[in-house]
Amino acid sequence: MSRSACFQRQQRDRYLCSYALSPSVGSGFREVPLIIKEHKGICSSPLRQNKTAYLLLQIYAANRQYYTIEMNNARHLVESAAREIEKLLSNKVKALKRLASAAEEFQQAHAWKEEFGVRLSALSRNESRPRIKPDFQPNRAFRRLVDFNHTAVHIPTDIYEGSTIVLNELNWTAALDNVFKKNKEEDPTLLWQVFGSATGLARYYPASPWVDLTKTSNRIDLYDVRRRPWYIQGAASPKDMLILVDVSGSVSGLTLKLIRTSVSEMLETLSDDDYVNVVSFSDQVKSVSCFKDLVQANVRNKKVLKDAVNRIQAKGITDYKKGFEFAFEQLKNLSESRANCNKIIMLFTDGGEERAQEIFAKDNKDKKIRVFTFSVGQHNYDKGPIQWMACANKGIPLILVPFSEYLDVLGRPMVLAGVKAKQVQWTNVYLDALELGLVITGTLPVFNLTKDASGNQNQLILGVMGIDVSLEDVKRLTPRYTLGPNGYYFAIDPNGYVLLHPNLQPKNPKSQEPVTLDFLDAELENEIKVEIRHSMIEGENGEKTVHTLIKSYDERYIDKGIRTYTWTPVNGTDYSLASVLPPSSTYYIKAKLEEAITQAKRKYWVGQVKDWFSVCVCVLTMRFREYCNGLTPSNNNTAFLESFIHLIDRQTPNSPNCKTDLINNLLLDAGFTSELVTKYWSKQKPDGVLARFVATDGGITRIYPKRAGEEWTANPETYEASYYKRSLNNNFYIFTAPYINSCCTNIAVYVSYSVAVLGVKIDVNAWMENFTRIASNSKVRAKHLDCVILDDGGFLLISNQDEYIGKIGKFFGEIDPSLMRRLLNASLYSFSKSYDYQSVCDPESETKAGAGLRSVYVPSIADILNIGWWASTASSCITEQTQYYFYNDTDSFSGLVDCGNCSRLFHAQKLSDTNLVFILVESKPTCQSCDSKSLLQAEQKSDGPDPCILAQQPRYRKGPEVCFDSDENVSVQGLGWRRQIIRIIMSGKHISWRVPMSITDMSQPRCVQIMALYTRGSVLGSLF
Repeated sequence: MSRSACFQRQQRDRYLCSYALSPSVGSGFREVPLIIKEHKGICSSPLRQNKTAYLLLQIYAANRQYYTIEMNNARHLVESAAREIEKLLSNKVKALKRLASAAEEFQQAHAWKEEFGVRLSALSRNESRPRIKPDFQPNRAFRRLVDFNHTAVHIPTDIYEGSTIVLNELNWTAALDNVFKKNKEEDPTLLWQVFGSATGLARYYPASPWVDLTKTSNRIDLYDVRRRPWYIQGAASPKDMLILVDVSGSVSGLTLKLIRTSVSEMLETLSDDDYVNVVSFSDQVKSVSCFKDLVQANVRNKKVLKDAVNRIQAKGITDYKKGFEFAFEQLKNLSESRANCNKIIMLFTDGGEERAQEIFAKDNKDKKIRVFTFSVGQHNYDKGPIQWMACANKGIPLILVPFSEYLDVLGRPMVLAGVKAKQVQWTNVYLDALELGLVITGTLPVFNLTKDASGNQNQLILGVMGIDVSLEDVKRLTPRYTLGPNGYYFAIDPNGYVLLHPNLQPKNPKSQEPVTLDFLDAELENEIKVEIRHSMIEGENGEKTVHTLIKSYDERYIDKGIRTYTWTPVNGTDYSLASVLPPSSTYYIKAKLEEAITQAKRKYWVGQVKDWFSVCVCVLTMRFREYCNGLTPSNNNTAFLESFIHLIDRQTPNSPNCKTDLINNLLLDAGFTSELVTKYWSKQKPDGVLARFVATDGGITRIYPKRAGEEWTANPETYEASYYKRSLNNNFYIFTAPYINSCCTNIAVYVSYSVAVLGVKIDVNAWMENFTRIASNSKVRAKHLDCVILDDGGFLLISNQDEYIGKIGKFFGEIDPSLMRRLLNASLYSFSKSYDYQSVCDPESETKAGAGLRSVYVPSIADILNIGWWASTASSCITEQTQYYFYNDTDSFSGLVDCGNCSRLFHAQKLSDTNLVFILVESKPTCQSCDSKSLLQAEQKSDGPDPCILAQQPRYRKGPEVCFDSDENVSVQGLGWRRQIIRIIMSGKHISWRVPMSITDMSQPRCVQIMALYTRGSVLGSLF
């Protein structure tokens, strides 16, 4: 049947439906289902009669000698990829061990110097040898300027670069240059190699400018290697930390503000392997937040604790006994999830007279729980009692000190464990500080092997050695192109966080936090996926087939599908790798053009390829894939095609510089789809069709005619095109509504087949004209009747109402909320809410009461200590989105939209072989009392799921198997040389010195007190 005949039948149906639903003849409503059922499939018949699909199948069948059908063996694929990842990481482990061993030797052989004769800041004028001038060159692997002949050093801005210890460390770490270079020679794929010192110095190779002033001229450098996730993880074993905050009446004003800031800073020294809670005490004890016990120190939980700490108020009388009693009780509770390694109490107080000795004697007789005390603010209390608390419980007393210092103490058992502690750990995913993108880092602690005059072992960690691995390098070992657009690999760590996943796409490029996306948040969760996650964390092999909901690539739709998960551990690591295959990926096409290319004359071959990629009558789009070495990526499709043709002109696809399978499949699809233009499309009349197109797994999208192709806005990478992926998920026509902010008013219809996705773009104006023409021919008043067509996501495609024309592509819950709610209640639609933990939100503007001068924000000390305050005007946040989908296979729905004082009749009928539903309803003006509050589908800022509820049933995780938490030989001595660093926060012009107070109770172990002077002169320092 012709399209015009189809619209004539539509007119007849429209007249009958309008008549039946007219308020004056409501009794005819019973006839509507029969009328729609008789004609519901008629408008899809032109698509079924489309010869494009049949012709393409014929082309493939006629050229069977140029390809084979191969089967995907999921178990073989995932185990092979896991072995490749293991090999990649094991090479980095060898380099790490070589570096750590060399660093320990160099430091042990270094002769300490007290005087260097010249300040570092003056070296440019007084240096004895010429200053090194690096030769920076752009490097594609590092994505920036680098110099492979030198290393570079970063020193935090709050560390005095002329201090004795810094100059000594610069001397002995310089010997690492040759080891860095040797590693790079043996493994050219190595990226950043870094030594992070416990003093804050970081030496990295290759040398590169730390800040690119041409890109970020106003950036403030607050980087400190000791704050980085990889350093924190490598410097000590996991921790169970209870932060005990004194909120008695004496803790007020500046002291309370300092405590709030200090606790927030302490929380930043924790990683996802740690557990924490914050408890306030005076004469009463309580958790500052909704967390009643220790919780995992992940980003969201730490934010809850920080917000709660900022709300604490001071009142009451200090009672250390109650505070410590509560703290010991929480740390000894073994019924909850814990790190089960170092157990620590961090006391923040302004001081007091009480020692609470009986509590320590009762609850910490074996000294398994360390106590660190922080004396905050200016006060007249005797510091002896809180010093005693720390020294008597294997901790150290601290006074407003850089909080990474306590890691020195926790690292001593690792030093004493020696070789046993020399275990490489791999981090969570995070964004590299030097713009490498998403990376994981292998870490290895570096120990001080020196001994004192009595032959006693030094117990200090010198720092942590790290080597970065880009996630792009890991992805290359999990080739996805044989898995099809909807097949993929993913990997998780023992916390359940994804290392690889198509939905791992952090949107804040300046975030300092680890990228912690749980597998169950990366996908739509169900019970079987929870089981899969548990099995993967346990390092097991397995396979499960799952009926699941699948969110579309553009996050507007939900599809139902079947996926087969196959997983295996990555040996030598804590990671686990899985492949996910839909039924459409059971088989794949593998081109075999080598023989044909060899037999063809070179000139003929090149000419043939140029013809296939010709854009004279149509447009061909493709996205960069790593087809061949030397092929330069470009966002300009024409330039990329010319570059590709030029490459083919120089070498054949079976060249060792090309990935033969990828390029052969591309050429196969280019050749086959080119015949569609010459044999069919070029001979067809438009007939209301704006464009015809075909997209393939090989990466080709061919659009006809050329004019339509030049206006093509869909993603040229078929593996990332939502219409392409959805078409393969469904066995019917997929109508896709245009985006509401689109400049065009076209509706695309896609038909999926196993070898390609074929489609047409139809002129929506023509459809709308027919709808309005039907209404104008009706004998009843069309203004009392709404006829709309929605897709399976609830987006409006067509309507007879003029006021809806500008809303094509908009979610119907915002157009007619009461009807959409009724369709949900009738189970025509269901919905799935999901959270995006990787979003970026603009800061909320604060309204100021009254008029006055516009305020200029001046950062406080707390802001300066916060590493990310300057990074971006936008910040990471959680957003919520709701996707709607057809709930079941029922075709017909009828009912009333009951609005209390009035009601509206409606009937809905799904259109066969499509993702559409045709709805007839009495217009909104006939019943004004309906609920007009919109249903929202679009992404909205959210607080996310309640962390208090999540904490009650935490997801399964597995901590490190080895723990180094205590040793009877651990001493608090040996910190002296490190305390010589003078930390200059702002000016650094005036330094105050103070002799530490002695410990009067000599019956307790000797203890070094680390002190810092917080003065108006903006100096924060420590000397011991």
